Amino acid sequence: MKPVAPPLLTMDEALDRLLARATPPTDATQDVDLMDATGRVLAADITSTINVPSVDNSSMDGYAVRTADAAALAQGLPVSQRIPAGSVPTPLAPDSVARIFTGAEVPAGADAIIMQEQAVVDGDRVRFTATPAVGEWVRTIGCDIEAGSRILTAGMRLRPQDVALAASVGVATLTVRPRLRVATFFTGDELAMPGEPLAPGKIYNSNRYLLRGLLQALPVEHVDLGIVPDTLEATRDTLRRAAADNDLVITTGGVSVGEEDHVKPAVEAEGHLDLWNLAIKPGKPLAFGGVRRSDASEAAFIGLPGNPVSSLVTFAFFVRPLLLRLAGVADVTPVRVPMRADFVWHKGDRRREFLRVRRNAQGGLDLFPNQLSNVLTSTVWGDGVIDNPPGQTIAQGDTVQFISFADLLT
Repeated sequence: MKPVAPPLLTMDEALDRLLARATPPTDATQDVDLMDATGRVLAADITSTINVPSVDNSSMDGYAVRTADAAALAQGLPVSQRIPAGSVPTPLAPDSVARIFTGAEVPAGADAIIMQEQAVVDGDRVRFTATPAVGEWVRTIGCDIEAGSRILTAGMRLRPQDVALAASVGVATLTVRPRLRVATFFTGDELAMPGEPLAPGKIYNSNRYLLRGLLQALPVEHVDLGIVPDTLEATRDTLRRAAADNDLVITTGGVSVGEEDHVKPAVEAEGHLDLWNLAIKPGKPLAFGGVRRSDASEAAFIGLPGNPVSSLVTFAFFVRPLLLRLAGVADVTPVRVPMRADFVWHKGDRRREFLRVRRNAQGGLDLFPNQLSNVLTSTVWGDGVIDNPPGQTIAQGDTVQFISFADLLT
């Protein structure tokens, strides 16, 4: 009797299983200089000890004035002091104005700034063509950041603007999670490296470069173990070496029941493995398990499908969130944006589809004509995917859920 194939796992079910079985992040942390903090995962909240700005200051080049002197301002008043940024002013003298520059402290007694474009210099006096309101062009103390407020939250990946915000309150180092260590290797005697002659039956190993680039965008250290000979012994030996010093081991292809596919029996011999058939397209096969270490702990293992677009999609929706969660990131869900489809999709699949698309100048989405899982050109032409539910056709003008590669792969 022919065995019954197990039901397909939904994407949500598979991701829940993956994250639930992942080893949670440790309490280990390290302090890094701000110069090296971008891309790291923050391990502790940052609270400002100062107000930003620390004093009322001018947001314009112009003149600091008293709004109560409105009538005199129209007739003209003398300039009693000049205040460049970084200097400490004296209180504003009665019946005068102060020349002031952007970022400079507003002198006591002044309550507004008149921009220099509305000033007319007449000898040693200045008159103004505008009547200022109280607080006009004044950046008040703490209007950006108040002392004691939390400005950065543990569990976030630090962007350049986050690091700049820490710098703006005088923080010199940040406490972050250690980088995860990820090893990759590739099996298959059919694989050739770019630059080598392509012999009959060989293909160039594009997945090696794909995974390397994807991992470089994440807070990990990547160890590339290269192409492994298609033997069980070599595959087991590589798995042991990879697991010894890394948190996660990733391969592409080779996890099936064929006589020349040695990854599956190698992982089962060195640890444990589940083979999942996912209800997504592209990217149906996914393997998840663990490889034992000598100390009885284990490294996680993921086997991605061999087709390059399938590898990209499964990495984006499974490996990336797993790595980010292990690194201590709180939110690992990519942002979906409702957008207009400027195409027709007649053939809704029983699986959840990720269609390669590109934003157009009219604010809609165009569809790449060939959606096969081996067509890597679709990912270069496109700038994201549509998350299309099972069985869903798409008519011109329908609203669809778009995920950009920028959000999905970084």
